[in-house]
Amino acid sequence: MRFRPLSTTACVAALAGATALLGTAIGPASADRAIVGGRSVRIADAPWMVAVASRDRFGDTRSGQFCGGVAINRTTVVTAAHCMRPEVLGVDWRTVPDLRVLVGRNDLGRPGGGELPVRRVWVNPDYDRVSHSGDIAVLKVGGPLVPLPAAKEGDRAYQPGTTAEVYGWGDTRGDGSYARTLHAAEVRVLSDKECAEAYPEVRGGTYRAKVMLCAGAPEGGRDACQGDSGGPLVARGRLIGLVSWGTGCGEAGSPGVYTRISAVEPLVRAHS
Repeated sequence: MRFRPLSTTACVAALAGATALLGTAIGPASADRAIVGGRSVRIADAPWMVAVASRDRFGDTRSGQFCGGVAINRTTVVTAAHCMRPEVLGVDWRTVPDLRVLVGRNDLGRPGGGELPVRRVWVNPDYDRVSHSGDIAVLKVGGPLVPLPAAKEGDRAYQPGTTAEVYGWGDTRGDGSYARTLHAAEVRVLSDKECAEAYPEVRGGTYRAKVMLCAGAPEGGRDACQGDSGGPLVARGRLIGLVSWGTGCGEAGSPGVYTRISAVEPLVRAHS
């Protein structure tokens, strides 16, 4: 089972790989690649996309980015609960001195946009590390942010077969090749039946239709990957999911699993 944050262990590995393979790991060739099977996009075309970062925990190479996030109003970002876990940060999030939200920065290796201190964090206390349900955290910043509308329950954006895009700065090949520039991949929302068949409980995670959805390509090759956790899945111009978990990256029969936004909207509203 591969989770989708950039953990401290993965960060060390990525930096080591970058030192040994500077031209391919973080150089221009890699920067032009995308989330597995995707393409480079401009932050100006996705102004609601943010990076969650800490240079104290992850260094300066990629502005300290370790997860993605998305603005849902002018002062609120949502991301994955597991991004705030000690397994990712190496410490309790309350002890991270420089937790930031990066806005308007396309290339994480260059200055630009802004870095907003996180003023308040709410991590879902009911997040289940076994099934991965309830994978949501809310970050409050000073703003102003450019929000992305969220799809409500019953929105046709959730219908199986709908074309969607997932965004992030994560691993572009599933081998630790982390991107510097924002990228996106086109995927298809799958039916609950397909998702449940892809992730029976015996595989280390439980697909729960009420709080999750999954998306991918039947042949594989397009997916979120490590470092993309908390980033948005967007369909019909609305937020429908947050990158949560999955097996591998872009493997046929193993679609990405996302927190269903309509299921956690009451929690987000209560803590925004």
